[in-house]
Amino acid sequence: MAIVQNALGGPEALEWRDHDPGSPGRGEALLRQTVVGVNLIEIGMRQGAYPGPNPPFVPGFEGVGVVEAVGPGVDQVKVGQRVVYAYPPLGSYAEQRVFPAEFLVPLPDDIDDETAGAVFMKGLTAWMLVERVHPVQAGETILVHAAAGGTGLLMCQWAKALGATVIGTVGTDEKAAVARDHGCDYPVVYTRDNFVDTVREVVGDAGLPVVYDSVGRDTFDRSMACLAPTGTMALYGMASGEPDPYYLMRMGLDKSYFLTRPAVFVYVSRRDWLLQAADRLFGLIRSGDIRVEIQARHPLREAALAHRDVEARRTTGSTILLV
Repeated sequence: MAIVQNALGGPEALEWRDHDPGSPGRGEALLRQTVVGVNLIEIGMRQGAYPGPNPPFVPGFEGVGVVEAVGPGVDQVKVGQRVVYAYPPLGSYAEQRVFPAEFLVPLPDDIDDETAGAVFMKGLTAWMLVERVHPVQAGETILVHAAAGGTGLLMCQWAKALGATVIGTVGTDEKAAVARDHGCDYPVVYTRDNFVDTVREVVGDAGLPVVYDSVGRDTFDRSMACLAPTGTMALYGMASGEPDPYYLMRMGLDKSYFLTRPAVFVYVSRRDWLLQAADRLFGLIRSGDIRVEIQARHPLREAALAHRDVEARRTTGSTILLV
């Protein structure tokens, strides 16, 4: 059985159907899944905001499971091993699936399935942003949008572990409290306060070395206004829609900004990079520097309900589907 997306549109496009996972070919493994992660990219693909295959298809990039069989040439994992992944191809919203063994990461015994399913894709994204796109340094002040979301909470904690001061935007006072509890020094309720003003209050006219923006249209121009000369604008999501066209000459020669649209799948496209990121993430969980918050658990067959809650921004932390 699997969730199949039969059209572009609302959560009702997700249906629980019979599904044949097939057999593993060369370089592939057959997984019996236990936990599936829910991510904004899957909601965006369902809506048509992100490119994806023509329906019908099984959505989902992230899952945890046990290896049931392997095809020829597989030496990365073994039958009976617990594994986690967050990489194409699509198809994680299923009880069983076939997946490239090259992008399966063996799970340490001290990382349970639910934690792995809740954190892996978001954790790889946080690693990409704070250790690769702009390596955060002790003493820096940074801005994280959607600071109470699954990725945002991880980024706040990760940046604090690196010695940074964190300004973060959230939608409600309740989410502000959650963000503060996870390392956000200055949570800004964007429905009431202007985060540009908060940035100026904290750092004056100096500006910030980096802004991590997953919102897009509603925040892009103001995010750019927060940057210091040679600062980095990392637009890694577009929850509010694609920003209006931005003419590079508006940056001004006195600013020399860097603008990047990073994609986590590129940053973990080599197995050694993927294993490095996973080891770093699991290490921060072990040390207690990162606490993984699972806000909601749903049976896999109720994926549409999970999408409704995440899409309506009723959640903080991570949402997972139990198989």
